Amino acid sequence: MTSEEFVPAGFEPPTSLVTDRFRLEPLGPQHNEADHAAWMSSIEHIRSTPGYSESSTWPPREGMTLEANLGDLRRHADDFERRAGFTFTVLDPEDADDVVGCVYLYPSRSDEAVVVVHTWVRADRAELDVPLADAVAAWLSTDWPWERVDRRGR
Repeated sequence: MTSEEFVPAGFEPPTSLVTDRFRLEPLGPQHNEADHAAWMSSIEHIRSTPGYSESSTWPPREGMTLEANLGDLRRHADDFERRAGFTFTVLDPEDADDVVGCVYLYPSRSDEAVVVVHTWVRADRAELDVPLADAVAAWLSTDWPWERVDRRGR
C-alpha cells in the first residue's frame, strides 16, 4: 500500500489529541529517553494489552538499547512525514516530558480494515488504557479518513 492509498492526497493528518487525562503528539527522536524508560518499565504490561500477543516481537522481552530505540523513533517520524504510518506519543497533560504511552496507526495487511490501531500505556498508568483506546477510536471516527479500522480487539 502506498502512502497515497493509506491516506487521501491532500489529507492533513491531525498532529494532536488533547483530553484532560493525556495529550498526543507525533512521536519523534526528542522523546527517546522518556519513551525508552516508559516502555522498558512496562514490557509485561504492554504485552498483556489487547492487540499484543505472546508471538509479538514488540516490545522485545529483553528490551533494547537507547540507541536502538532512537532508530525506531526516527523510523516512526519518517513514516509520519511520508504519510506511511502515524505514531503518537502519549504525554501527561501537565508534564510535557512524561511519556505515558504510545499510539500506532499503520496500514492493515488484511482486506477487512484499512488501518490497524495499537495503543499502550505504562504499567503505573494502567487506568488510562481503556480511556486512551476509546478516545483514539472517537478521534479516528471524526478526524481521520478511514472507515474500516482494526482496533485489535478493543
